[in-house]
Amino acid sequence: MNDKAQMKTYRIAILDDDPAIREHFTEIVTSFPEYDLCGSAANIARARDLVVRKSPDLVLVDVGLPDGSGIDFIPFVKQQCEAKVLMVTSFGDRETVVNAIDAGADGYLLKDSSPEAILQGIAATLEGGAPISPSAAIYLLEKLKGKGLLTATKDNQDAGPLTVREVELLELFAKGQSYKEAARGLGISPLTVGNHVKSIYRKLAVHSRGEAVYEAVKSGQLTID
Repeated sequence: MNDKAQMKTYRIAILDDDPAIREHFTEIVTSFPEYDLCGSAANIARARDLVVRKSPDLVLVDVGLPDGSGIDFIPFVKQQCEAKVLMVTSFGDRETVVNAIDAGADGYLLKDSSPEAILQGIAATLEGGAPISPSAAIYLLEKLKGKGLLTATKDNQDAGPLTVREVELLELFAKGQSYKEAARGLGISPLTVGNHVKSIYRKLAVHSRGEAVYEAVKSGQLTID
């Protein structure tokens, strides 16, 4: 059996009412040999039928659709199959972002993301990650902060890839501290803080402090008291 025959493929579906966007996403998905485009739909009604018939592994979902909100489509997907839902939309306001995550979205990217970022987002979502555009991650961080105090303990060390020091640093960032303030609080230099941040971003495959905090909370390394 050759390598291609052994390669696992993932079925990807697209829900977006804009033909140009569907074509754009189709080109992105089909550019990667491990992804099989199992269908695309311009409205929720057709997307429901697509999910039932094809049982995709991941669905790219827009928010504003002719027959409703893509956010309302998320629970249907979760009830029908085990597909991941990656929101890819132009809606970047706080209410939409938070509502989509609350409804069960596994990731949230803005449409102006590069093709590379969308491909990385698809891969991360399929692997159980939660790719979030930096501007959207800020809203999730605000929500987390509103629920209580973010704390890090040694008991959480085995929950994810971060060291205790790295989680302690994220805890301070979540409280709004700057690099200098965090360095002072931890008794280390700002340069060392920068090195920790690079390590955190690499381990979590993120590009902002908001995304890093969100991923750390999701993994259980950062907890809310």
